[in-house]
Parts: sequence; C-alpha cells; structure tokens
Amino acid sequence: MMPGSDTTITGFRQDEDGHWIAELSCGHTQHLRHQPPWQSRAWVLDAQQRHEKIGQSFRCGWCAQGADDDNLVPH
Repeated sequence: MMPGSDTTITGFRQDEDGHWIAELSCGHTQHLRHQPPWQSRAWVLDAQQRHEKIGQSFRCGWCAQGADDDNLVPH
C-alpha cells in the first residue's frame, strides 16, 4: 500500500483498558477513543454503529508516515 493511501476498517477489538481499536486492511491498527471534548466518537461505544463502519475507508496515519511491515502492531 502506498504511503498515506486509504485503507479500510476490517474489524474492532478492545485493548486491556477497554478502549476500542480499529483493525485495518493495511495491517495497522488505530485506537478510536470517545473522550469528549478532545475526541468525540460516541459511535465507537455502540456495537451496531461499529459494525456499520466495517469496510469503510480509513486514512491510516501509520501508512501516511511510511511505516513498513516491521512496525506493525501484533494482533
């Protein structure tokens, strides 16, 4: 995948603190927290709304920075 290119959300999981993590088709992951007023993502708390995001385009910050497979976070 080219640096900065869009990827898609393939699924979600929670970390050890209960925060939601998006799993991306590029192999990277991204925390998606709902912590108003800094991060307003109430949808991530709802299972149906998370499910609706699967398959949607997502701009991966790791890809944008040129991260390679050696920098992937293990699942």
